[in-house]
Amino acid sequence: MLKELRIENFAIIDQLELLFGSGLTAFTGETGAGKSILLDAIEALMGGRAEGTMIRSDADRATLEAVFTIPDQNRKEIIALLAAEELLDNDQEIIFNREIRRNGRNAARINGHAASVTLMREIGSYLVDIHGQSEHLSLLTVREHLNLLDRYADDSRLLEQYQQVYEQMKKVRAELETLRKTEQDAARQTDLLTYQIQEIDAARLEPGEEDTLRSELTRLANAEKLASLAQTAFTLLEESTPDTQSISGMLGEVTQSIQRLAHIDDSLQDLADQSEAAAAQLADVSLSLQEYMDQIEFNPRRLTEVENRLVLITTLKKKYGSDEQSILDFADHARLQLENISHAEERIQEMEQHESMLMQQLSEVALALSAARQSAARSLSEQVEKELADLKMAGARFSVSLEHKPDQDGVPVADGTCVRFTRSGIDQAEFLIAPNPGEGLKPLVKIASGGETSRLMLALKNVLAKADTIPVLIFDEIDQGIGGRVGAIVGEKLWQLGNSHQVLCVTHLAQLAAYGNQHFHVYKRVDQGRTHTVVEELRGQQRLGELALMFGSDSEANRIAAQEALAVADQYKASHLI
Repeated sequence: MLKELRIENFAIIDQLELLFGSGLTAFTGETGAGKSILLDAIEALMGGRAEGTMIRSDADRATLEAVFTIPDQNRKEIIALLAAEELLDNDQEIIFNREIRRNGRNAARINGHAASVTLMREIGSYLVDIHGQSEHLSLLTVREHLNLLDRYADDSRLLEQYQQVYEQMKKVRAELETLRKTEQDAARQTDLLTYQIQEIDAARLEPGEEDTLRSELTRLANAEKLASLAQTAFTLLEESTPDTQSISGMLGEVTQSIQRLAHIDDSLQDLADQSEAAAAQLADVSLSLQEYMDQIEFNPRRLTEVENRLVLITTLKKKYGSDEQSILDFADHARLQLENISHAEERIQEMEQHESMLMQQLSEVALALSAARQSAARSLSEQVEKELADLKMAGARFSVSLEHKPDQDGVPVADGTCVRFTRSGIDQAEFLIAPNPGEGLKPLVKIASGGETSRLMLALKNVLAKADTIPVLIFDEIDQGIGGRVGAIVGEKLWQLGNSHQVLCVTHLAQLAAYGNQHFHVYKRVDQGRTHTVVEELRGQQRLGELALMFGSDSEANRIAAQEALAVADQYKASHLI
């Protein structure tokens, strides 16, 4: 339900705040007073058009805000959308805010957080349905007709059963398509996979092998230099010449001298220990150098082998993966594919049998669902025509067309033919209307008359009230093209609709406005040379005076007529309370 609406600097509205109640709310006022501006503001808040031309002339920006109670019937969908975008502040209310700036950088917010206009529009579609003379009407969207019929038919159990089988069928057909494609390419795939597996297996790869080989390659390629450097170091450490003593020998003499010093002056014992440890470490270095020189291998053959092995690994990496492990994983996957190919034929036969069984189940449930829809369609047509007769369209005819499209890969039906099926079933629904006697039924989307369209929408909304989950319905001048007598009937219908929805209606008929639970008067006022739109809630004598003016003038006779209209409306409401 729409609880609050705030508007600032929008068109000729400088500042406005409205609080709404449940049921039917009527907006009245002279043409051009600004009634449609209110609807434009709501539409903009629901993700509709928002342009700089909508901003009041002396302002830089316009601000719109609406507070809604989250409806029970659409709570799950709305909360899911909010939670997905981390916009869920509470699960009871939702606040829409839209800021229209003259520089074109508009801002949209939901619950105080930045949001996209697309999300605002998606959530808004669960909250508000605006029915204007030039607006897109939700009931004129053909793809929605089947959903509305299903809700009217209350066939959710059958539909859910059908969709469960449908999802199984979808998976089976997807697997069959993959298997058949695999079978068609079986020979080529078998040769390719066999070659790939053999090439990888022949390489006998080991994870981490490349790093080890590159280290070995560095040693082999630099063996001569490594031997020379090691020999030089070892010579300096261990070999003496007639002119030069080795480093080990000199360090030994140093160590002996310090030990002698320590025998005389024991304060040098730590220094003696250090020099002895240094001599021992140098001896270890010499030993390690000798062992290293013994291991250095001048092996051109091994060098060639390592180089060739690295070339092979590089080639395999280009084909199958970034390292040895990924290459081996590729081979394992190829073996699995090869095994699937070898069993494809028997798997196809198994899946075809499963498909046939599911198709039979699908056919049975689809036909039962279609029969339920056919029955509901007849009932819906009768109810809508009855509503139209009340609205002085007694000769109008309404029908729900349910068609099946042939499809050789579809679901078999009673006469042996196969028809197209989707997740919604085998039926394609469309609402048809013949507004005048003698005319043929035509698609609802092609109805042009504003008054007929409005009454038809009202009739459908009344019949489908339980099926329609959108809580706020807005009708802009639904009384166009109808007189006062029919206006009273329209008022009755809208009030009845207000028992299950919140209904906002812009009207020029006093007979209709009299049925409002709330009545707002919209008018223009000029202050200091500027025009402002003012909206006031009317009660008591103020409302009586407005209804009298709607009859023509605020005369005694028209006040009596207004009083009678209110009395008739009150009497009707009292006798039809739920």
